[in-house]
Amino acid sequence: MDLTTPLAPGPSDAPLKVAVILGSNREGRFGPVVADWFLGRAAGHPGIETAVVDVAETETPDAPAVPRLAAADAFVVVTPEYNHSYPAPLKSLVDRHFAEWQAKPVAFVSYGGVSGGLRAVEHLRQVFAELHATTVRDTVSFHSAGALFDDRGQPKDPGPAEGAAKRMIDQLVWWGRALRDARTRHPYGS
Repeated sequence: MDLTTPLAPGPSDAPLKVAVILGSNREGRFGPVVADWFLGRAAGHPGIETAVVDVAETETPDAPAVPRLAAADAFVVVTPEYNHSYPAPLKSLVDRHFAEWQAKPVAFVSYGGVSGGLRAVEHLRQVFAELHATTVRDTVSFHSAGALFDDRGQPKDPGPAEGAAKRMIDQLVWWGRALRDARTRHPYGS
């Protein structure tokens, strides 16, 4: 095989199917504001297509949003921090599935008080490692999130969040393509 010859186009050229998981179901939750902002950033990236999975709509195993997990090439979890960890409905969604997470990358957009949800992210990294998922290094976090967004749901100072989102999405796309190609060539666990 000639290593200087470019490979024929393959599955790595197709946009990644990214499930954006909205991790809180509390009444009055701030998550939809953060998720909508992130979806706006993701819409501008040619390498991904998004579908939302809202934990508020996944209480039953046959909920319509749940098949989006199996179809996804990668995930972005939008999570608040509750009591130094992540919400119970998110834990329930994650625990109800196993194969859906395997050999796929997971990225995080977190929000909360002084920690910006980063303690929730650190707990989630451990859980996803157990589920054979790969978490990307960079995250987007909003510290004291309610004060950072204007009435239109946009960050008052978009620069830092925009930069963090771009780095995270670029990493997610790299891992997503690499792992999708690997799963295509050799199914995980076989």
